[in-house]
Amino acid sequence: MVNLAREAAERGIKYFLISFVDLFGQLRSKLVPAAAIEAMVDEGAGFAGFATWLDMTPADPDMFARPDPASLIQLPWKPEVGWLAADCWMNDEPVAHAPRTVLKRVLARAAADGLAIKSGVECEFFLIDPSGRAVSDPNDRHVKPCYDQLSLMRRYDVITEICDAMLALGWKPYQNDHEDANGQFEMNWAFDDALVTADRHVFFKYMVKSIAEKHGLRATFMPKPFADLTGNGCHAHVSVWRGQINELEEPIAELGLAQKGYHFIGGLMAHADAVCALTNPAVNSYKRINAPRTTSGATWSPSSVTYAGNNRTHMIRIPGPGRFEFRLPDGAANPYLLQAAIAAAGLEGMASARDPGPISTINMYTEGHLLKDAKKLPLNLLDALRALEASEAMRAMLGDAFVNGYAKLKHEEWNAYSRHLTEWERETTLDC
Repeated sequence: MVNLAREAAERGIKYFLISFVDLFGQLRSKLVPAAAIEAMVDEGAGFAGFATWLDMTPADPDMFARPDPASLIQLPWKPEVGWLAADCWMNDEPVAHAPRTVLKRVLARAAADGLAIKSGVECEFFLIDPSGRAVSDPNDRHVKPCYDQLSLMRRYDVITEICDAMLALGWKPYQNDHEDANGQFEMNWAFDDALVTADRHVFFKYMVKSIAEKHGLRATFMPKPFADLTGNGCHAHVSVWRGQINELEEPIAELGLAQKGYHFIGGLMAHADAVCALTNPAVNSYKRINAPRTTSGATWSPSSVTYAGNNRTHMIRIPGPGRFEFRLPDGAANPYLLQAAIAAAGLEGMASARDPGPISTINMYTEGHLLKDAKKLPLNLLDALRALEASEAMRAMLGDAFVNGYAKLKHEEWNAYSRHLTEWERETTLDC
């Protein structure tokens, strides 16, 4: 086990951020001097859970965030600070609905069967001006800006500082690019165990925002910050392992995917509407997955529950042997709940030997109407929440405490949105 006091002395760490992520994906932390870190490992840092987006009341006792020493990340841009992912405890028991706890519980179920879920994420984000109203580069205005070298290199200082940080952290980043929307970028690093990927995903979002601010910019992972531009996805690449053997790989099978892989995909397709509540958790999420054509010519996001080979117009793509890409999640997804939702639905699919049905080869953006039996994704957050609440399978995998608490707070968010009067409503209804 990592000795944090010794690590602090050897690395010159003066303070630790003990952090957890609440149900809405907000990063909550306390800054702890290195001299006090040993006690925090055993006891945890104290929080009032109701003060964050967790299903608690002001009358509840203190919640303690116990740091996971193995998650330690030294901030590359402020090396005197170490960041630690923490697990939430109350009354000497894990908080059942805390996101990291939920993910660990699902992964423990897989481990009981000798399985490990491994994944990587493709995090898309915009670099925007501090007001949040426009992309940060006024010269980034091509109709098809994807992979544009000039626009990428005008943000060289920001992108390379982030990539250099990942290199120093040992994440094995391997490519960075300008994405399909003006001002949008994507950075990729190596896949790992789902919990490691989730911890790194949490830190990545924090790091990108911090380094962007350092350069006088703002970074956003909002699913659809601009109506006419492609939204921010967070595609996940998934495989399932038994020791050193990839259970989803079958070299002689079609597309190199074993039958277990199709069953995993079948689980995701069977529970896609409920999964959507976690992988697409914002009101704004449904402006991305149900979007009309963008200025670039394609949304690059799904609207139906379908799968294909190496075809990016479907919800699930099988790009190569032994893995698949889940293209539904967006940038608002809570990193722990994203991984938990995928693992829960997929494991249920494997256990139930769910058949995903025939593979599709069509272009869903132009011929999707030809698939008459393809289930549509939820049109809004409310529909997705209702599907999650009604799903016995997802409740069994994720736990009633989590599903009830998450749905309760998200319904409150939906109701707040519903009470909001928009300018569109005034323009279209004022003279009715």
